[in-house]
Amino acid sequence: MVKDTKNEVILCVPYTDLFYALLTAQNTNIKIGAQNMHFEESGAYTGEISGKMLKAINVEYVIIGHSERRQYFGETDETVNKKVKAAFQYGLKPIICVGETEPQKEAGKTETIITEQTKLALEGLTNQQVENTIIAYEPIWAIGTGKTATSQDANNSIKAIRNKIVQIYGQTVANSVIIQYGGSVKSTNAKELFEMSDIDGGLVGGASLKAEEFSKIVNFEK
Repeated sequence: MVKDTKNEVILCVPYTDLFYALLTAQNTNIKIGAQNMHFEESGAYTGEISGKMLKAINVEYVIIGHSERRQYFGETDETVNKKVKAAFQYGLKPIICVGETEPQKEAGKTETIITEQTKLALEGLTNQQVENTIIAYEPIWAIGTGKTATSQDANNSIKAIRNKIVQIYGQTVANSVIIQYGGSVKSTNAKELFEMSDIDGGLVGGASLKAEEFSKIVNFEK
């Protein structure tokens, strides 16, 4: 369904599906990523998966700091930064999630929150590493709720993130960073979102579980 797309397709699957997904996606245009990783290479962290383990089976990407990880598992800007550094240590490309809650949005703090999260997540990285980072702006109030930020609001937030990267790393680096929108992305709003000036794609949640719906999002230009 997506074999003819010019867009990059990355599926981030649960740990138990990683190896099978990698085998199945061989010789296709679909890349495989993990949904999380630990920041230490080894140690007494029962149940955790290190970057070294992911690299050992040729995983290419890893989601770091997803809002659900922050909300339910105590992820902080500090642990996100540690994980991002560990990902690069093992040649993994991080997909870093940033986003505000509904109360923060109502208080007019969206830009402050997401630019600060971005700055802290990227702290200590080289320009080249930042260029190879994917950032996903996912307003927490829009995940799984059916609510979506308007395309203009999403674009403004992503522009603010890009401007923050310009301030710290310069325009060239900021132009290279892929910044996506996540939060109730579906086939009916994909085209409008992805045609905005600063939105480089989508971090698709629930809609990715239905192959036909997901393929329509990937093939949004058609």
